[in-house]
Amino acid sequence: MENAVQKQWEEINDQLYKIIIFKDFKEAFAFMEKVAKLAEREAHHPKWCNEYNKLEIWLSTHDAGNVVTDKDRNMAKLIDEILD
Repeated sequence: MENAVQKQWEEINDQLYKIIIFKDFKEAFAFMEKVAKLAEREAHHPKWCNEYNKLEIWLSTHDAGNVVTDKDRNMAKLIDEILD
């Protein structure tokens, strides 16, 4: 995924937000599969939207009132590790 173009995580409206542009849909979907496995392991599931090669991700903790917590920051870090 080293060719993916990504913005840094931003905190917007009590959510961590990131957009990633991949080479094509296949690469975006492969990344989403990896994040899905990670989300199951961490019991922390992102809100996301995929359109062809573009993936937008939002993280917040529902149990804490839909705000950003350390759980979200940790998930963001783990997602970034997949990208590296």
